[in-house]
Amino acid sequence: MTNVMAEGLASAGGTRWYDLRDEASGAVRRVFVWLPPGDAPQAGWPALMMTDGNAVIGTAVDAMRAQAFYPSGTNIGWGVLIAVGYPTEDAYDPFRRSWDLGPPPGSSYPPFWPDTPEVRTGGGAEMARFLLDQVRPFVAGLAPLDPARQGLFGHSFGGLFALWLLFTRPEAFSHVIAASPAITWEDSFLLDHLAAFDPQGRRLRVHLSAGEWEGDHLAPFQEGAADAATRLADKAKTRTLAAAQEMAVALARHPGVSAQYETYAGETHMSVLPVAVNRAIQTVFALR
Repeated sequence: MTNVMAEGLASAGGTRWYDLRDEASGAVRRVFVWLPPGDAPQAGWPALMMTDGNAVIGTAVDAMRAQAFYPSGTNIGWGVLIAVGYPTEDAYDPFRRSWDLGPPPGSSYPPFWPDTPEVRTGGGAEMARFLLDQVRPFVAGLAPLDPARQGLFGHSFGGLFALWLLFTRPEAFSHVIAASPAITWEDSFLLDHLAAFDPQGRRLRVHLSAGEWEGDHLAPFQEGAADAATRLADKAKTRTLAAAQEMAVALARHPGVSAQYETYAGETHMSVLPVAVNRAIQTVFALR
């Protein structure tokens, strides 16, 4: 474990974290790992890998522990949770996630804050290599993993990344859960990847979703606010809900691909997160 720069115990129910140094770039990312109780199945544990690890790991662990102990009532079995984030106590590192979760070729944008570097996207290939060539083998050294049941969850930029990885590496994950994916980001370049998508005969399950208030209407608490017109204009441009619906329809046309879309009632772009994490648990670890 020469690339482990530090490790420790997280606050989420026995979760451990490991700061792994990227073998190619030298960047250090924090990998949260939760292992289920008991012995692994003969094929190994199913696993769910998640982006934005700092923001999602606690919710994922709680959802797993609350449901997997009662499989006849929940249809959820035990599995390994892997969440990739950064060495910070904050929920997000906006600067680094923009690079990591923005598929190539990417672009440059003004700084998030004064006196900070410009924001760059386009590092998705580096992130994909890190997840598949470093994180997955590292976790497999901690517990056996079932290669046939590997899920990837991403929200917003993470949902964009998850779909891009599905299109470019269809063999990487059996389940892809993209919540509020930024499909129209950077002139909807993702649609070019969709047009070239070839699942190569694989059986893949894709779950797309968005919050009710990511459609054409403002959330009730946003109506009448000073920025209401700006928000409506942004919605018309990003089309988060409609684009996710259209993506599910397009993916379902591919033989072997089971694609579905779900709207989360009463949720906004950010409030969907705990609901979507739980749906990822239910998607990847379903027993029947």
